[in-house]
Amino acid sequence: MLGFAVLLTLFGHACVGLATADRLPDDLIPYAAGLSAAAGAGHLVVRRFAPYADPLILPLAVALSGLGLVLLRRLDFSYAVRFHAAPTEGNQRLWSVIGLAVCVAVPALLKDHRRLRRYTYVMVFGALVLLMAPAFFGADTYGAKRWIRLGALSFQPGEFVKIGIAVFFAGYLTQHKDALALTGRRVLGFPLPRGRQFGPIAAVWLLSLLVLVFERDLGTSLIFFGLFVVMLYAATERGGWVVSGLLMFAVGAAVVGSLEPHVKGRVSAWLHPMSYWDTPRPPGVVSDQSAQALFSFGSGGVLGTGLGSGHSDLIGFAGRSDFILTTVGEELGCAGLMAVLLLYALLVERGFRTALGARDAFGTLLATGLSGALALQVFVVAGGVTGLIPLTGKALPFLASGGSSQVATWVLVGLLLKISDAARRPDPGPEAAGVDEQATQMIHR
Repeated sequence: MLGFAVLLTLFGHACVGLATADRLPDDLIPYAAGLSAAAGAGHLVVRRFAPYADPLILPLAVALSGLGLVLLRRLDFSYAVRFHAAPTEGNQRLWSVIGLAVCVAVPALLKDHRRLRRYTYVMVFGALVLLMAPAFFGADTYGAKRWIRLGALSFQPGEFVKIGIAVFFAGYLTQHKDALALTGRRVLGFPLPRGRQFGPIAAVWLLSLLVLVFERDLGTSLIFFGLFVVMLYAATERGGWVVSGLLMFAVGAAVVGSLEPHVKGRVSAWLHPMSYWDTPRPPGVVSDQSAQALFSFGSGGVLGTGLGSGHSDLIGFAGRSDFILTTVGEELGCAGLMAVLLLYALLVERGFRTALGARDAFGTLLATGLSGALALQVFVVAGGVTGLIPLTGKALPFLASGGSSQVATWVLVGLLLKISDAARRPDPGPEAAGVDEQATQMIHR
């Protein structure tokens, strides 16, 4: 399966060269050697330190990451002609290798995923610092404050926040899930939580609104709050938490969307994507990206125009970020778009399968949170690009250009590999089971 993922990437790399230059790329052989060596080394490390890990997780991640490199290489040719922009595929290739190295380092260095429970509150403190840092030190980029620049380098703290928050929620809910499962009154047939247990969700709701107001980052806010609701439901199995969370987020988003100009503009552009060319132009509609994305999807049809034969570069700089999905829709068609979304769905499904097979509550909740965070990020990006929800500006995992997103997503994959290895490992003997139980108690203390 890993070999198939490598061959798929090499096939796309060759197709881009044939479509743009009428010949195979000059670097095809060294590119194939480097990609095969990186994937093979990653496989060997995983087999050494996580031999029982789900065999689908790493190939799916390699296939998505390789497809991202193919799309960025294809876009580099168009951006060089239209905007004289510097290529990004080389940097993305470097970040992919770094991300893969970090991914396999997680199962190699983390002997037991339950050790992360020791750092429950350290994780949330670091995550909150990273989450709020852009509001004070971040650069205002295209209307949102989600980047921190250190000289020539820049990174997106929000990409790493979801991992720290998932670890915190897993540790906190493992300890307090029984109290949170208690319900109070029933409203419209739904059991709602008690007022005393309603505090955590109210605090997270308020914090997500602060992110939305001060950083104008709709995507991070939605992922952050949605992750909490998903993990609460997984821990308590109470639908009242889901209903309460959805209602609170809807109310908060409606209030902020009507008052905060940047968010209000995103909503206006979502409701009226073709109004960019109206005279006079409606207030808040300042970009034609949403309309161009719809044109791009429409041009692709069922089978697409062919890799390297589209015009998704008309979208501008965003074609390398969240709008990179339009390149898939135009050049690979609806069939290719569905295939890419199915790759994401398979990766998320394997994460949830890992959660179901985990033998400890912390591992179950952590795998659920990591898989849910990946699913939410893909949903908010794909939903915004296709016009289902307002644009969020988040990077599409694995496919979009950006080192922060690439490394953070690979760390997430590494954690899933470690948890799945523990979940799929054969049952130890009675004596070993007693030793494992003592170790678990020591970790909990």
